[in-house]
Amino acid sequence: MTTPLRIGFIPLVDAAALIVAVDKGFTAAEGLDVTLVREVSWSNVRDKLNIGLFDAAHLLAPVAIASSLGLGHVKVPIVAPFNFGLNGNAITVSPALHTAIMSELDGNPFDPMSTALALSRVVAARRKSGAEALTFGMTFPFSTHNYQLRFWMAAGGVDPDEDVRLVVLPPPYMVDSLASGHVDAFCVGAPWNSIAVDRGVGHILHFVSDILVRAVEKVLAVRQNWSEKTPQVVAALIRAAFRGAQFIEQPQNRADAAHLLAQPERIGVDADVIQRTLDGRLKISPEGTMRESSRYLLVGREDAARPDPVQAAWLYVQMVRWGQASISPEALKTAMGVFRPDLYDAALGREGKPADAPYTIGAFAGPPFDANDIVGHLAAFEIERRRS
Repeated sequence: MTTPLRIGFIPLVDAAALIVAVDKGFTAAEGLDVTLVREVSWSNVRDKLNIGLFDAAHLLAPVAIASSLGLGHVKVPIVAPFNFGLNGNAITVSPALHTAIMSELDGNPFDPMSTALALSRVVAARRKSGAEALTFGMTFPFSTHNYQLRFWMAAGGVDPDEDVRLVVLPPPYMVDSLASGHVDAFCVGAPWNSIAVDRGVGHILHFVSDILVRAVEKVLAVRQNWSEKTPQVVAALIRAAFRGAQFIEQPQNRADAAHLLAQPERIGVDADVIQRTLDGRLKISPEGTMRESSRYLLVGREDAARPDPVQAAWLYVQMVRWGQASISPEALKTAMGVFRPDLYDAALGREGKPADAPYTIGAFAGPPFDANDIVGHLAAFEIERRRS
């Protein structure tokens, strides 16, 4: 007997482990009959998960935390027992903004502090000339993209709430918005940065791995009460997704995986673009400049699929820094409790694994992150919007 499940996803390459798990039969092998439902916006995915139209979802990690804390919407406790990806985002800018930043650059163009300082000079010059503020697109207020953009530009002295405009756009709409001049730049996951470059309307300025060495991106999200009622189903999902991630991480399987992901009902872009993403080999300028990074997107290697509560703490701290959440020990505990390495370990028979993986977030600016001293961590940053 099989268990029918409806799982929502957004057409992004970091849904790969989920899509491959279904399309290669790994979910079926676990007794699951999964229907994948493609959505266009994170609010749709969140709302359908919260009210039970979806049993599980490919979800922004901060949305799972915000839902559990009741921030920005109704309070629905969510658990995340599996990471679909670490890193994978990039900041893409229009040709005009790229030229402006490069003309102000003093240093390595791949150094985020150098580009953030250059951006601050561009912003100052625009203000002096009376030009409109630059507009940056991101995918959701409670998103890694929002926090990564803010972290980067604030490090260079650009106030993301005063000096520029940040607007919400669904991932598939980013490229057209850049091409039409509605935004000057955006931060989004693959493949949409590469699509902008291929269309000649954008330059990839930074991989998020330039900004944060190890940043959780999307998670397998389920409602807490559903996970408690159906623990064996959750465990089966974890095992199937793990097989999907392991399949993708074998270089000889990348072409097969890219073909599956390229299908119109999945991501719906050229398979070559997807394979470049999985290989960490991206074209970053319309002129054809290539850049390779083994850290561009981690799907399963380096224990990437295992949830890390410290990552949840870092995301909660960003919510506090930018005025989305109040600071409290209880909220921090709730946020960290969303990420469930115990469920991951149990599903894969890894109960003996140490509770804390020896990894770090590795932000390019500020002190090393310490989840045990978030007040001290926040005190290191001049630009913030903490609630009084």
